Amino acid sequence: MYLRGLTARIDQGAGWCGVFWQRDPEGMTACLDGREVPPWDVVEALLQDLAAAHGPERATWETGRARALYRASVRVHDAVPGGREALVDRIDVMAREQRGATDRLRELAGRLDAATTREDAEPVQRDLAWARDDYDRATARVAELRSRLADLGGPEAAPPAPRTRGGRADASPAPAAPAKKRKRGGARFAGLPEDDTPVPPDQPSTPVAEPDVATPRGARFAGAEQDVPVAPAPPQVDSTARAHIAATVHTLVRHRTEGRSGDAHIVLVDAAHGPAAHLPPLAAELHRAGLGADWATLLWEAASLPPGRVVAVADALAAAGRDADARQLLRQGVARPPAEIGDAVGLLHADGRRREAQTLLDAYVRSRTPEEAARSAEGDPGRLVPLVAEAARAVSGERYRDVLHALRVAGLTV
Repeated sequence: MYLRGLTARIDQGAGWCGVFWQRDPEGMTACLDGREVPPWDVVEALLQDLAAAHGPERATWETGRARALYRASVRVHDAVPGGREALVDRIDVMAREQRGATDRLRELAGRLDAATTREDAEPVQRDLAWARDDYDRATARVAELRSRLADLGGPEAAPPAPRTRGGRADASPAPAAPAKKRKRGGARFAGLPEDDTPVPPDQPSTPVAEPDVATPRGARFAGAEQDVPVAPAPPQVDSTARAHIAATVHTLVRHRTEGRSGDAHIVLVDAAHGPAAHLPPLAAELHRAGLGADWATLLWEAASLPPGRVVAVADALAAAGRDADARQLLRQGVARPPAEIGDAVGLLHADGRRREAQTLLDAYVRSRTPEEAARSAEGDPGRLVPLVAEAARAVSGERYRDVLHALRVAGLTV
């Protein structure tokens, strides 16, 4: 079996494989025995371990082979009788995992905001690294499962009600553990005790965020520099848009009442990709309907949009007086690799969209480490280094000095 062969070539007590065995041995055994198909993100994590053990070239070749085998495996797995129902159940489970991770992130963000010293912040930052990873993997799995369901022609039909504990809905593939085993939330495994939580292998060991969490600038945020164009107010939604918003909320209420979390999540994803001007009134209607948790999920979905689009949504929220949501969206939206942020800032700036570029970079420099801020300039130092330095200067003198030092260490000069 391919998965057994892959794990035989890596150290099963180290890296992601070691974490998998520590947090969900039953799920790993089920996958290795062929009783469950592991989520693709699990396979990718094991391939990262392979790259560490045998070099990236070997892992790159192996990834193509693994992807082909994985696709063939899920086609066979999903085509069996009951396969479609199992997928719908899994979407429901992972949507709940995603909401749990969202709640955890909101809780930890509040604790990080309240931290006054680095000693207070570091354990929260460690937990944030896990919670972000939990959320990212749950989100990826929902998308993967939806794609598999679409291949079966399934999204149009109504899914069945969630099954009871102990049924298929709780038999989650590694590393997502059955809900009954959970000590705390997480999309990957049964949770570890709070005093035994490692740093995720693919996360930096340095803090992932600083206690002075971002306050947006530009686009109606306090602190925008006067020479940066202010975005125009988003257009008022018309009666057609309001009818669409009302229908969206009605649909969500029906799905939640009927326990159809998978369908509810699809509605939220679609809404996140809709017009930015629709989101503030949608937020108000969701809260009015008692669906505040769904609004939190929608914000996380919006944070995964292209960076320029994230700024546009933050603009719309701030213009509507939802400053806290705008700040949260930007903070979540910059949780990306430095190179991706740098590319986005460079493209926005080259396109004449200086305000959007500055807003994005400001949020990144405020909420990520100085080393990450410096790495965001590596793709185009001539353009990006001055922008990164100016964004750091706007935060504080200390942050400016830290970022300048990180830029020099990275071989980048202002």
